[in-house]
Amino acid sequence: MGVTGPPGPVMDRDEVDRALARLGAEHKAVEDSLLALQDHAGRRLLEGAELTGTTRERWAAAERTITLLWTCFDVYTGALREAREVRARRRWPGREELVELTDRLRGESVVVPGGAGEEALLSERFTLEGLVRRMNELYASSLDLVVTADAVWSALPARIDLLAAELGRTRSLAHSVGVRPGEHPAGDELEEITAELSLLRSQVITDPLAFWRPAAGSSAPGGGRPDTGRYDRAALALEDVRREIEAVLAVRQDSEDRLLRLRDVLSRADRTLAEARAARGEVLAKIAASEVPAVSGPPTALQERLVAAAEYRRHAQWHRLSPLLDSLEREAEDELLRARESLTAVTAPLAVRAELRGRLDAYRAKVARLGAAEDPLLIERYDTARRMLWSAPCDLRVAEEAVLRYQRAAAEVLSAPGGAQGPGSAEGAGNAEGAGGRQW
Repeated sequence: MGVTGPPGPVMDRDEVDRALARLGAEHKAVEDSLLALQDHAGRRLLEGAELTGTTRERWAAAERTITLLWTCFDVYTGALREAREVRARRRWPGREELVELTDRLRGESVVVPGGAGEEALLSERFTLEGLVRRMNELYASSLDLVVTADAVWSALPARIDLLAAELGRTRSLAHSVGVRPGEHPAGDELEEITAELSLLRSQVITDPLAFWRPAAGSSAPGGGRPDTGRYDRAALALEDVRREIEAVLAVRQDSEDRLLRLRDVLSRADRTLAEARAARGEVLAKIAASEVPAVSGPPTALQERLVAAAEYRRHAQWHRLSPLLDSLEREAEDELLRARESLTAVTAPLAVRAELRGRLDAYRAKVARLGAAEDPLLIERYDTARRMLWSAPCDLRVAEEAVLRYQRAAAEVLSAPGGAQGPGSAEGAGNAEGAGGRQW
């Protein structure tokens, strides 16, 4: 919808003809716009909907505005028709006709009848140009409301319906794996999402303007976008539940393998603890003056929960089995690690004895290789250390001291003037001194 040119004093014939042409074009543009507004899908929806809230209030005002807009158009049409009739009186209008045409085309010659309420403000005179501006204002406000409502209705209900269909599929899948309201948090969340989508759709249909976010600084009709905040939150919540349901479904598919692995891990933990208990008895019998940590019994609580997990699987209670398997797998691995640490702690004295035995024999072999095997002091100290390490119970502190004495004696014999010489003598003495620094 456009605007006519500026008013002038007394118009000549050419100015009159040009003004009538412009006003005719304005009339055609206004008429086309009003007809388009009349046929707009958003307007038809607004007329047929049970509206509430903000939309009901604004549409009631918009209907009055549209009625006023048609009244203004009718007045404009009549004024333009009368101006054309005056111009058609003669081909070359005289001054009297030109004055009249100037008044009609540029003067405040158009009166819009008033009415009740807000329409009473329009019971005043307009120029044709001013009336066009007024119709532009009324049209823009009416179109903005219609376009806004139509944009919300075009965007949100369809998306809500698609999400509701996805919700239905998720609920069906949840039911198949035992996820139901009151029995599983995901089942309760599905009920909440269902209620929220139902309420959201109802509110969008009856009050679309409540779900519109205007664009900052925009004056164009329909400037902005639908507010999808609640829809987006419901979609995210449904996605979280769907992932949880799929995790439960995955449990149904691989639960047997996971239970078998759990049994294997707990069996290895039991065997490791049994080995640790046997090793502890051996250590107590063979190692003297040693603190040996106690070994706990088998993890009966985990075994009981494993039995419960098998029962859940047997009765297809997948929503209960899923978190139980997750926790059991973590705790079973922890139990196996604890059993291995217990075995290592219990067998530490035996490992120390084995290390001392190996060190003693290694030095004896080196001494023999360097030709000092028949030295009486070395024979005596070797026999003493060997007797301590190969007798039960073995006092590791005393045995280690005996090994160190043998190492020191070997170093002295090999480094003494006239002692056994050979490749590696100095190396043997150095290693003996180095090994002698080990403390129990």
